[in-house]
Amino acid sequence: MTKISLILFCCCIYITFNKFKVMLIIVSITILEETKLESIEDKRKIILEDIRKAHSESNFSSMTYPKLVAVSKKQQENKIDLAIKFGQKIFGENRVQEAQQRWQKKLEIYKDLELRLIGPLQTNKVKQALSLFDIIETIDREKLAKEISNNINNLSKTKSFYIQVNTGSETQKSGLIPSEVESFIEYCKIDLKLPIVGLMCIPPQYEETSMHFALLKKIADKNNLLELSMGMSNDFKEAIKFGATSVRIGSLFFGAREP
Repeated sequence: MTKISLILFCCCIYITFNKFKVMLIIVSITILEETKLESIEDKRKIILEDIRKAHSESNFSSMTYPKLVAVSKKQQENKIDLAIKFGQKIFGENRVQEAQQRWQKKLEIYKDLELRLIGPLQTNKVKQALSLFDIIETIDREKLAKEISNNINNLSKTKSFYIQVNTGSETQKSGLIPSEVESFIEYCKIDLKLPIVGLMCIPPQYEETSMHFALLKKIADKNNLLELSMGMSNDFKEAIKFGATSVRIGSLFFGAREP
């Protein structure tokens, strides 16, 4: 639902016509389409109900409901403010610098928000990330894990980490291929003493997602990891069937992103 507002702009112009001054009044009408305050609230309620239903129908109904991570990258500030107003507490961002600019002041005001990094992390951004995010979901290589280990301390905001798994072994995508994950988990947890609590994946775009969710769940169970970040706007219900503990929803929650 939208609300239409009209703005009238009047301009007076004097011209000479047959020795008489004639005043022309030019009226400009601007039509503004405004998103209703309820729209973000309604979308969130619908998504939460879909999560509840999918969870109750899954084999994991005895476990806690999956968490809704609202993916706020490149979204308008007013939409994010409305999401917070209507009770959303967990947000996901893709870039450290963009997240810092957006969330630094908000986090000072809203102390109960949780911020997750769900995009690639460069080693030169590790210090910033550790001071900003509660959870980093995208550890995917030894060099990055070492840099995190060298910089994390008791004052770091980040307390939990996920390893990103490239379940489709796609060359253009970040993440460890499945055969590398087990040894990498052991390296991170034992050698680097990092608090690895879960796995994250983004299935190939044109493949059946269920087999990728099942694979991630299998790897997590084998390595005693309880958290699974999987499922987005188009497939989160399917992910919940396979044990997702958090789903990352962007366009379905906020609508289209800014270009």
